[in-house]
Amino acid sequence: AEDVARMLETVGAGDLDAFVDAVVPRDIRFEGRLDLPAARSEAEALAALRAIARQNTPSRAYIGMGYHGTILPPVIARNVLENPGWYTAYTPYQAEISQGRLEALLNFQTMVADLVGLPLCNASLLDEATAAAEAMTLCHRALRGKRRRFLLADDVHPQTRAVVEGRARALGIETGTFDPDAPPPVTDEVCGVLFQQPGTYGTVRDLASAIERVHAGGALAVVATDLLLCTLVVPPGEQGADVVVGSAQRFGVPMGYGGPHAAFLATTKAHLRQMPGRIIGVSKDAAGRVAYRMALQTREQHIRRERATSNICTAQVLLAVIAGMYGVYHGPDGLRRIARYVSDAAHAFARRLAAAGHRVEDRPFFDTVVVEPAGRSAGDVLRAAFERGIDLRDCGDGRVGVAFDETVTQHDVEDLLACFGVEGDAEGPDGLGRWPKDLDRTSPFMTHPVFSEHRAEHEMLRYLRRLEAKDLSLTTSMIPLGSCTMKLNATSEMLPISWPEFANLHPFVPAERARGYARLASDLSAWLAEITGFAAVTLQPNAGAQGEYAGLLVIRAYHESRGEGRRRVCLIPTSAHGTNPASAVLAGLAVCPVRCDDAGNIDLSDLEKKAAEAGDELAAIMVTYPSTHGVFEASIRRICEIVHRHGGQVYLDGANMNAQVGLARPGDYGADVCHLNLHKTFCIPHGGGGPGVGPIAVAEHLAPFLPGHPVVGGGGTRAIPPVAAAPLGSAGILPISWAYIAMMGPDGLAHASKIAILAANYMARRLEGAYPILYRGEGGYVAHEFILDLRPFKKIGIEAEDVAKRLADYGFHAPTMSFPVPGTLMIEPTESESLAELDRFCDALLAIREEIRKVETGAWPREDNPLVRAPHPAEDVCADRWDRAYGRAEAAYPAPWTRQHKYWPPVSRIDNAYGDRNPVCACPPVSAYADDNPEA
Repeated sequence: AEDVARMLETVGAGDLDAFVDAVVPRDIRFEGRLDLPAARSEAEALAALRAIARQNTPSRAYIGMGYHGTILPPVIARNVLENPGWYTAYTPYQAEISQGRLEALLNFQTMVADLVGLPLCNASLLDEATAAAEAMTLCHRALRGKRRRFLLADDVHPQTRAVVEGRARALGIETGTFDPDAPPPVTDEVCGVLFQQPGTYGTVRDLASAIERVHAGGALAVVATDLLLCTLVVPPGEQGADVVVGSAQRFGVPMGYGGPHAAFLATTKAHLRQMPGRIIGVSKDAAGRVAYRMALQTREQHIRRERATSNICTAQVLLAVIAGMYGVYHGPDGLRRIARYVSDAAHAFARRLAAAGHRVEDRPFFDTVVVEPAGRSAGDVLRAAFERGIDLRDCGDGRVGVAFDETVTQHDVEDLLACFGVEGDAEGPDGLGRWPKDLDRTSPFMTHPVFSEHRAEHEMLRYLRRLEAKDLSLTTSMIPLGSCTMKLNATSEMLPISWPEFANLHPFVPAERARGYARLASDLSAWLAEITGFAAVTLQPNAGAQGEYAGLLVIRAYHESRGEGRRRVCLIPTSAHGTNPASAVLAGLAVCPVRCDDAGNIDLSDLEKKAAEAGDELAAIMVTYPSTHGVFEASIRRICEIVHRHGGQVYLDGANMNAQVGLARPGDYGADVCHLNLHKTFCIPHGGGGPGVGPIAVAEHLAPFLPGHPVVGGGGTRAIPPVAAAPLGSAGILPISWAYIAMMGPDGLAHASKIAILAANYMARRLEGAYPILYRGEGGYVAHEFILDLRPFKKIGIEAEDVAKRLADYGFHAPTMSFPVPGTLMIEPTESESLAELDRFCDALLAIREEIRKVETGAWPREDNPLVRAPHPAEDVCADRWDRAYGRAEAAYPAPWTRQHKYWPPVSRIDNAYGDRNPVCACPPVSAYADDNPEA
């Protein structure tokens, strides 16, 4: 309370409620009290979650379909998954303070590329189904959009097919299917062909001749594969595939009822600039040291907008790190050993079934046995298994699928056989289900030393700690990123995601097994609907940009249901986040930009003009509220009215919901749909750049169109196709947001929004004498974030990037740089930071302003001062030679707190241009490190 009083005094307000009344427009204020359960203590919330978790029944699930039981090495579980040093870090846009994560992601890229037999891999995607959809759009773009047909093998996983077909429909791409045992029917209209290896029913094929036929037809070949299989069988890349996609889930990542998991997309060098998602590359720093960075960032959405290669602006970093470290720990020999164990168990099981008279398809398979039971029905087998705590796949045609994984024991095998009534140990033919010898993999993989140097747990532990120490996360200091809402990820919120009842559930188990997840989803959906003022919610989208895409598809489906399918124009303010136009294009809409005025608000006259010009083709507007300029636009109701008058729908980007919860509800002031970033406002941690969850909330007239799922159903009565592989998307991390809302309660949530707004205004007031503040609301206040204008310093050679890098020497992550205005920093403190931490960050920026003044006065040269040469790693500061115009202490210890605890950036300023000119996206050879910085 004392801190709040001090902040209110600084901003010139008498009390908190009066202050909020002056900031948030009166005509959008929610005057009631959210109808949510009363706040619970941490202990009470955890007890309630325990009760919900007990309604789930983790089974021995051998369903397969891209999801498998795993054994996560405890050294990785404790030191990555459960470690805030890894899960509270942000996307590695500031590469100098993200070297640990970047190295871990480069390991992941190298591992996957080696396993699938292609030279390039991205830093992960959201799930296998959406990765396949991205591969389809890559094929379409690579062939210049002239071919508009995409083929899928009949044995592609059903969830993957549904997601791909939904994406294709939005983009006007025609899809077709084919028998994978027959030559693919490639015509001059086909841009790409998708194979599944192994197929959804387990068949392993030699794809070389089929891929050759695809190429002969002028199309590209995409293969969805299993990384574990690639250790034993000639990988897709060596069979000629142009693109390989899949999931790294079985590399130690819990099933989590469908997510989050790290998918991947690998391809050839010819398609480097068409790859979706993030790519980690190798560059060098100012001293010539090897350094990592996100490569080719000009492909990012905030730069290319509607011309972006994809709307994906995130990755599954935490899960990719886990999967990559699983590979580092086991190494190539260990992975091969696990693969053989799984495959041998499956084949031994098949032989015993065959010996007992059951019909096992004699096709090459890896881990999945498909059997037609003899003497009993498939239903009998499934029921017998269920009663033993086992779940198998009902193939729907009298056959049962059994997919083995690394968790299976001999006891499990005997239980499985008992489900089929098999007794004794007689075995069928030895070669049953074996692939031909010429399909055995002979090429080496994962030969880099990183995959062989960490066999011992001590070595693995130290390696993980070394990488963690290179990164700056919320364990070090506040991360004041505007638009990204880096707030507290409370330990009590995080604990439940590791509970077996939440972690170890297959997404396609019978509903009786997942009653806890049903309750969790029901509670969370109802709470989010109440918070937003909408009628219904889907939790399926597994990232914010996926929520945008899903919301726009729902709008399109609504228009089409009314015979207005011609409505394809989407109005987007020029200030919008780049994923907005990228998502609109992905949803098959035409982007029409709307100007903003000098105050940063949407130009209403331009909006009126553009809406009128679109006429009966207007589909929607995408508007962020509060705006990306950090203000509550007083005209938001007017904006909604204009769009509705012209027959359009209002899509509200909920990235800035942290300023509204309990204070304003989008559904009340005119929006029709909004997405919510659970990894922002609702406390799921950013995980170093992923995972995220982006549910959408919709008005009653849009509820029938919420996405369904081909395996488990659900969604609205007129459901659009799924936008994610699993019915609840990244269900495994939903307990975090449930716990947050349960512990805050209605009053706590509203209070948090008020404090977030107050903290931003307090910092803006402290800094306004040193830096210009861009954009304020009508009362002279900012919203929950604000923009510092650093463009005036350009005339003395100081850029926003220099201030961002210098903040690392003070122990801080930079704010959002050059978005939405080039040459600026956007700061968002959130409600989670103490007044002492807010002051410390302000003190750092004020001290940097004095450093800039030394450049202005000539005390420091333009080309040689602590800003343009920041950050300063220990290796530079401790070098024998120091010939700079400022002292070592000025470089390394610019503030008192840095002497008490010092975060040392591991590298100096990274040469981004060098990295883009010389793209290296896999682990460099050891010689590259040996040659580092010979002068030092």
